[in-house]
Amino acid sequence: MIEAEPDLHSAIRQTKGLLADGWQRPIFEGTFAHDGVLVRVDLMLPASHGGWHVAEVKSSTGVKPYHVSDVATQVWVLRECGVDVQSTSIRHLNSAFRLSREGDYDGLFSDTLVDQVIEPIVSGRASVVAEARAVLGSSEPAREMGEHCSAPFECEFKSYCGEDLPAGPEWPAHLLPDASGKKIARTWAERGVVDLIAIPREEMTSRKLARVHEVTVTGEPFIDRATIGRQTQDWCWPLHYLDFETIAFPVPRWLGTGPWQQVPFQFSCHTEHRDGRLEHRGFLSLDGSDPRRACAEALVAVLNSAEAREGCVIAYNAGFERRCLSQLAEACPDLADDLHAIRVRVVDLLPVMRENYYHRDQRGSWSIKAVLPTVCPELDYSDLGEVKAGDDAQAAYLEAVDPATSDQRREALGRGLDAYCERDTLAMVELMRRLTIAQIVSAS
Repeated sequence: MIEAEPDLHSAIRQTKGLLADGWQRPIFEGTFAHDGVLVRVDLMLPASHGGWHVAEVKSSTGVKPYHVSDVATQVWVLRECGVDVQSTSIRHLNSAFRLSREGDYDGLFSDTLVDQVIEPIVSGRASVVAEARAVLGSSEPAREMGEHCSAPFECEFKSYCGEDLPAGPEWPAHLLPDASGKKIARTWAERGVVDLIAIPREEMTSRKLARVHEVTVTGEPFIDRATIGRQTQDWCWPLHYLDFETIAFPVPRWLGTGPWQQVPFQFSCHTEHRDGRLEHRGFLSLDGSDPRRACAEALVAVLNSAEAREGCVIAYNAGFERRCLSQLAEACPDLADDLHAIRVRVVDLLPVMRENYYHRDQRGSWSIKAVLPTVCPELDYSDLGEVKAGDDAQAAYLEAVDPATSDQRREALGRGLDAYCERDTLAMVELMRRLTIAQIVSAS
C-alpha cells in the first residue's frame, strides 16, 4: 500500500523506488505523475510475462463509461513514466456472489478487460491535457449550463456558474415526469423556453403529462375519487400498512447475502380496523448482527399469526416490500410459507395515487414524501429529528451498529429510526383515510 504520507510527492517517490528495486508483488494506490497529471492506481498486479496488469476497482456491479476513461488516463500516465502495462481491467463487484463462509470473499470481484477499448482514448490523452492547459491559461471559458453539469457527477462549480443567472421559473419544464416529459423539456429548452406554464398543452404526449401540465397551470389539484374507490374496494379489512428500512453493503457482512443486497433491519406496521381503531407494531435491530431471522419472526407474529391472517397488506411502491419478503423467505426456509402468505396479500398504494391524484406542489414526484404534505401538511417529515429520509435511516443504522457508539447515542438513534419508519406507515393510513373522507363529503 502506497500511503499519501506525508504528501503525494512522497507517494510518487515510494512507488518509483519499488519499481526500481524490481518489486514483483501487488501494489495498491501506486502513485505516478506526468505533465502535471497525477494518478493513484487502485491495483497493480505483476503480469505473468513481465510488466503489470492495471485494475481500476469499483464498488458497482458493472462497467460504466467513465470507468474506462479513468483507466485510459492512468495507462497514459504510467506509459509516459516508463511502466510496462501489459493489460487492464475494471474490477467490479460480482452480483452473483453470495457469502457462504465467514471471511471467504473469493469470487467477490469480476474483471472486465478493457485493453482494446482504452487505446483510442489513451492516444488522445496528450491533446486533452494540452487543451486543459490552454483553458487554465486563458480567461474563464464561455459555457452554457446544462445536463453536462450533473453527469456523470454533480460539478462542484454549479453554484458559481449559476450565481449571476436570473432566477428560474417557479414551475420549470424539467418537472415533467418520465423520459417523455424530460424529452419535451429538453426540446423546448433548445428553443429558449424553460417555463412549464409557457409550453402549450398540446405538446403533452400522455394523459399523465397533460394532467401535470393542467394542474400546474391552474393550481387546482386533481383527484379522481370514484376511481380510487373502485381500485381499493377489494382491499379487505383490517388494513395493514407495511414499510421496511434496509441496509446494503458493497462487501456483504452476513452469510447468504450478496453485494448491495437490501437487508431489512426495521419495519413498521400500522393496522387499521373497520371500526377505526389503529394499532402500531414494529421491529428494529441495532446490535449489528444479521437482522433477518429476528425481523422475519417479528413480521410473522404481526401479520401471519392466527389472529392476523386476515386483511390486505398495503405498501407504497410495493415491489420493494415484496422483494424484502422474498429474500427473508429465502434466508429463513422454515418461515417461508408464512412469509409468502404475507407477500401474496401485499397491494400497492403508489399506482393508485399516481393515476388518481396530483397536486402541483408534488413537483413531478409521487414519492410519499412529495404527496403527503399536499394532503396532510401536519404530517410533513420536517418535524422529525435527524432521521427524515431513507439515506438518514441508513446513516443512523451504520452509526448505531458501530461498536464505538455509546449506549446513550444508540438509544437516541433508535428513537429517531422508530419515529421515521412509523411516520411512513402513518402517512399511508392518513392518505387512505382522507381520500375516503373526501369521497364521502363529495357524495353527500
